[in-house]
Amino acid sequence: MKVICLQENLKFILNITQNIIGRNLTLPILNNVLLQTENGRLKISSTNLEVGINTWVSGKVEKNGVITCPAKVLANFVNNLPNKKVELEVKNNTLTIKCENYKANLNGLPADDFPIIPKIEEDPLVELKSGVLRDALLKVVGAASLSESRPEITGILFKFDKRELKLAATDSFRLAEKIIFETNKKSEDVKSLIIPQKTVQEIIRALGEKETDVRICLSASQILFDGGDIQVISRLIDGQYPDYQQIIPKNFSTQATIDRSELLSIIKVAAVFSNKTNSINFSLNNNELEVLSQDPELGENKSKIAAKIQGKKIEANFNYRYLLDGLANIGTKQVFLGLNSDSSPAIIKPIGDESYVYLIMPIKAN
Repeated sequence: MKVICLQENLKFILNITQNIIGRNLTLPILNNVLLQTENGRLKISSTNLEVGINTWVSGKVEKNGVITCPAKVLANFVNNLPNKKVELEVKNNTLTIKCENYKANLNGLPADDFPIIPKIEEDPLVELKSGVLRDALLKVVGAASLSESRPEITGILFKFDKRELKLAATDSFRLAEKIIFETNKKSEDVKSLIIPQKTVQEIIRALGEKETDVRICLSASQILFDGGDIQVISRLIDGQYPDYQQIIPKNFSTQATIDRSELLSIIKVAAVFSNKTNSINFSLNNNELEVLSQDPELGENKSKIAAKIQGKKIEANFNYRYLLDGLANIGTKQVFLGLNSDSSPAIIKPIGDESYVYLIMPIKAN
């Protein structure tokens, strides 16, 4: 194999493919990326047996071939090369990399030992703009559970329904839902599936800032996100996702409209005096939100901001980190806050945008 490409393009692709690779002592081949020529381009693939990534780099292919080599070493070396042309040449299971006055030889492993990354050739369920998909995924991915005790909520729910794609994630303490309306859906079938959180994180990273069309294709147990030059293939999580719609309140005994930037500021100030449970107290009354935080060792903080409030006076304790996470995914100037009691779910959502809902459970007072 002999290929010439730009360092900038090779660096970008290697940083995407090597990210899913950990240190695997039982299967050393999984520490490698697969480099091969395909249709006049260089194809680079990686897998950890749960997620697979295929990428393509444009360049000049002078000789076809294939090799696997250590991903981290290759990426680190290429990252530190000047932004010039890079020559990759394979002889006797050794990859030689040249760029101006830099040269390295990497020992490879036979390509035949590299795991097969599944091919999904079914017609796409839906086609989306990468920016739209990336923004939606960012709004929900952080709410997924990190505990393996309930595998189904460690993933992100994808529900394909008529002309919309509904994404949801929860860890049972908070829940985020984002709806992509008017998708270019290819069929009327309603499908629900659960995708691992790590896969979604890789999709976000792989999509980057470049605008492209993303085709989502499905097989019996795998899903493909095809962005043209970058593909992410992943297993699905077995199980039934909780019927979370039942716990999202539709009516509220108290509701408030609050300036988002002021709300962020008052929560951040309160966080300084929060105790080890990250708990802060919200009190809504007379068009005013009062936030109290206290710690026996540090002291206490009490701050107030104006709010348009309808309904009865109410108090509730919340985890300030969860509040900040939800507000970080809202871009409107004002936010809606709805509550029914100090122990029932509270809702935060952007004013004027019905596509995003963030639910947070109060912390029960001792």
